Amino acid sequence: MIVNRILSLKGRDVATIEPSRTLSEAARVLAERRIGALLIVDGQRPVSGIISERDIVRAVATHGAKALEEPVSRFMTEKVLTCTGETSIPDVMELMTQQKFRHVPVVEGGRLVGIVSIGDVVKERLEEVEAEATAIKEYIATA
Repeated sequence: MIVNRILSLKGRDVATIEPSRTLSEAARVLAERRIGALLIVDGQRPVSGIISERDIVRAVATHGAKALEEPVSRFMTEKVLTCTGETSIPDVMELMTQQKFRHVPVVEGGRLVGIVSIGDVVKERLEEVEAEATAIKEYIATA
C-alpha cells in the first residue's frame, strides 16, 4: 500500500494558511474544518511550515492570550518532513513514529498534492489487516 491509495480515498484537499495570518485565524480554520493541523504556504516553497492544535495550545500556555494575535510564523514548525504519493504506508508510519508527528504533507514535483494524518494511515492499515484476515479465513475454510 502506498500514500496515493489514501489520497484517492480521502481526496487531495489540503488546508493551508499564510505565515502572516494570526494564530487566532489558524485556530478558527482548524475548528471550522475539524482538522488538527494547517500547512503554512508562502508561495516560494511547497510547504514552509506546519501549525497544529498542540502548537497553538503551547503558544497560549507560554505567552498567554496575546499569542493569538501573533503571526503563525512565530509558532509554526519550520522543519517539515514530506513524502510522495509513492511512499509506502509502513514507511510513513515509521516516519510518524520516529519523528513523533501526526501529519505528513505529500509533495511531488515541487508541488503540494495532499496530506496524510496518523488517522488516515491507521485506518488504511486496519483495513489492510482485516482484508488479510478475511482472506486467510476463506483459504482455511476452503482447504
